Amino acid sequence: VAVLGTVAPHVEAARAFFIFGDSLVEQGNNNYLATTARADSPPYGIDYPTHQATGRFSNGLNIPDIISEQLGAESTLPYLSPHLTGQKLLVGANFASAGIGILNDTGIQFLNIIRISRQLEFFQQYQQRVSALIGEEQTQRLVNQALVLITLGGNDFVNNYFLPLSLRSRQMSLP
Repeated sequence: VAVLGTVAPHVEAARAFFIFGDSLVEQGNNNYLATTARADSPPYGIDYPTHQATGRFSNGLNIPDIISEQLGAESTLPYLSPHLTGQKLLVGANFASAGIGILNDTGIQFLNIIRISRQLEFFQQYQQRVSALIGEEQTQRLVNQALVLITLGGNDFVNNYFLPLSLRSRQMSLP
């Protein structure tokens, strides 16, 4: 992110910004799910501009917010937000969900999270919604010119490999 700050003045804002991943980049999708992986109460958000928890697993801005800010664009909304409609769709969307990993069984303890395969399904739905707004050709152009951030994998280690009694840990241990 520090490098981006030095490059940003030479970069035009992307037409759209799409975020896929886990809690490092989530901006509130899990607030709309029945899950224990939520960041909807203090101390989350205490340093955010509204001083309210937003679903970001941070006391303030997170990585996508900082990137958007550096590019001179508004922050994306969570895909599940009821406010992600009309012109706000053209900014992009955040599909991230805390607790997920590359492995499908990562995060099973959270019951209901948006696994990466589901995030990609939501991205397809997003494109259909945007096509209804601006047409297929313009949607394809928007997607092709977009900035994409994918951040995941840490939970695969933390919630599988580093748990001494987990099945994954036993499968990956050396005798």
